[in-house]
Amino acid sequence: MNLNDLQPNKGSKTRKTRVGRGISAGKGKTAGRGTKGAGARGRHARKGAYFEGGQLPLVRRLPFKRGFTNLFRIEYQEVQVADLEAFDAGTVVTPALLAQHNFIRDAYQPVVILGNGETAKNLTVKAHRFTSGARTIIEAAGGKVEKLELVVTGAHATVKRLTKEKLAKLHGEQ
Repeated sequence: MNLNDLQPNKGSKTRKTRVGRGISAGKGKTAGRGTKGAGARGRHARKGAYFEGGQLPLVRRLPFKRGFTNLFRIEYQEVQVADLEAFDAGTVVTPALLAQHNFIRDAYQPVVILGNGETAKNLTVKAHRFTSGARTIIEAAGGKVEKLELVVTGAHATVKRLTKEKLAKLHGEQ
């Protein structure tokens, strides 16, 4: 067998149907478009996916909202470095302590420390996230930064919220 012997299988190659070429060709007169109606008209009779036969299109019926809601977002409770001045030097600042002093609402939700303000006290701060500015300010004052592990992330943190008992068990509290 040589390259010049190769040919396609019988019936796999067919000629393109030429429509509108007379009644004897089988696709004459209406050329397979039926009679009348939008589909039988010229090129722009169908106006794409947007056109719904004159009915107000779906995208115009919906309220003017754009974008999407990210199910995997993690909402952090924010605490400023300036708020940490309320604690005595040498204190271990945890989310539970912050909640006790009303700096955050819930001790079991993620906490971020933001670098707004100054502190001169050496504190050990435990949180789920720190900005680079906050980390610099705390360490410059002689304190320590400890990053807590996020127990639940993504969609589980926002959609399937765990009960306080389960969260306490995950955090190792009794």
